[in-house]
Amino acid sequence: MGAVLRSWGQAFGSQWHPRLLAMSVLPFLLALAVWAVLLYLGLQPLIDYLHALFTEYDGFSRSSSLLTALGLATLKTVVVPLIAMLALLPLMILTALVFIGVVAMPLIGRHVGRRSFPQLEQRKGGSLLGSVGTALGGMLIFIGLWLVTLPLYAFPPLAVATQALLWGWLTMRVMVYDALADYATADERREILQQHRGRLLLIGVISGAAGALPGALWLGGVTAVVLFPFLAAASIWLYVLIFIFTGLWFAYYCLAALAQLRAAAPAALAE
Repeated sequence: MGAVLRSWGQAFGSQWHPRLLAMSVLPFLLALAVWAVLLYLGLQPLIDYLHALFTEYDGFSRSSSLLTALGLATLKTVVVPLIAMLALLPLMILTALVFIGVVAMPLIGRHVGRRSFPQLEQRKGGSLLGSVGTALGGMLIFIGLWLVTLPLYAFPPLAVATQALLWGWLTMRVMVYDALADYATADERREILQQHRGRLLLIGVISGAAGALPGALWLGGVTAVVLFPFLAAASIWLYVLIFIFTGLWFAYYCLAALAQLRAAAPAALAE
């Protein structure tokens, strides 16, 4: 756990470097552009589809009774748009994570390497194509598993644990590849994943939980629906900042693990 906490502290200190703060601009603009188009084309059709489902299956009266019982009667008038917004939230998080992995992580890895691991040899075991493939492949697997595990929401504690593990796994998959792309060979990357999987997954789970925090902006009922475009932009920006910190955390941990792995190799050969 010492290495996890140490790399967290290093990431927190580096988060405020002007270059890294500026680095958040491009992924934010890319994600914002993608979602501006998607929301313009798809939000109203999604709301109309959900409205038809609620009408067909008497969802309005059921949701009204439930919300009234929970003391949330003010949400009855916006329940359909609110559900549509919350359904889009995981996809927004995925988009931010993929853009950070592909666009920002190579720069983050080089920044951390130059400042903290100047003697570490770059062996170029990754590539931009590999980064894109890892991110998109992980995204597809995640979406499939996320859909399969949706029934677990009938048991909230189990659902929360499952979703945390899913987000942790996806974050770990994307960030580890990109953190080591310039410095480690493919074999070294696999070795680090094998030796440190539990701690890397822990970093991913904690980071994934932090990545869910911007979703709290969407829980303002009627206000959230009215201010939806602005809240979506703010959420994307917060996702980008959180995932840049996550990238730094993974970079510091992974490069330290790589330096340790290489230092141990000559000793193992000598024996």
